[in-house]
Amino acid sequence: MLQQQTKSLRAEANRAPEADELSKRIDSVKHLLWHGNVAEALDRMGELRLNLELMRAQSAAAGKLAGGVGELETYIGNNREFIPNFGERYRQGEVITTSFVESTINQVVSRRFVKKQQMQWTLKGAHLMLQIRTRVLNNELEDAFRRWYPQFRPEVKAAA
Repeated sequence: MLQQQTKSLRAEANRAPEADELSKRIDSVKHLLWHGNVAEALDRMGELRLNLELMRAQSAAAGKLAGGVGELETYIGNNREFIPNFGERYRQGEVITTSFVESTINQVVSRRFVKKQQMQWTLKGAHLMLQIRTRVLNNELEDAFRRWYPQFRPEVKAAA
């Protein structure tokens, strides 16, 4: 989205060199985030946002881009502990995409919200179902049951 906004800036008179530089800086932030360097990415985003704020008076596109950078900066700051090092995961051969999961969830959830279905979900019900499904996939459901119900079956210790 931010790269799209640099194209709007590039379209303004005599702004192409600035837009190209901003595009490179955005790519730099993306690279840092990909490799888990959240603190440095946030620093660069702050500098980028300040530069765009200075340009805002002469450029509507720069103002819009500054708003987008600010929103992303806030999102990353609020979710910094959840941003993985995708570069490391890739080198370790781990999955680095959730698109297959998102696609499956969209199919299941949308099917349940169709009014012609015999069984339908409410928004709250769908949310609760996804929480349970996530705990099952993360092997956390039994532990949750043990916390909620102390008399739940005893934990089976794996043989070494």
